Amino acid sequence: QVQLVESGGGLVQTGGSLRLSCAASGRTFSLYTMGWFRQAPGKERDFVAAISWRVGSTMYADSVKGRFTISRDNAKNTVYLQLNSLKPEDTAIYYCAAKGYSGSSYYAGNYDYWGQGTQVTVSS
Repeated sequence: QVQLVESGGGLVQTGGSLRLSCAASGRTFSLYTMGWFRQAPGKERDFVAAISWRVGSTMYADSVKGRFTISRDNAKNTVYLQLNSLKPEDTAIYYCAAKGYSGSSYYAGNYDYWGQGTQVTVSS
């Protein structure tokens, strides 16, 4: 099993920044991709960004390209999501997720493990 614990959410004004962290523990050697998703009230859980645990290749949703950056620290088993130039529409619960090699990284259903989520609120 793998446990994921997010931290770093909060309330920020439009244009502000936050850094989210996701610490992984347990059978982390089985993981290939780490992803971030977000879910706003009444909406589906949407893909935000993902990173290959081993080689560090990244992918982003179009809505966050150029504003958000995903990175990882293998020594700490931690993945980060830097959120810059935040907008009110970025307000959501942000979830960290992890999966093995197979399946698209864009699809939430392909992820095996999920964190509890951290709230990000952007005020206008």
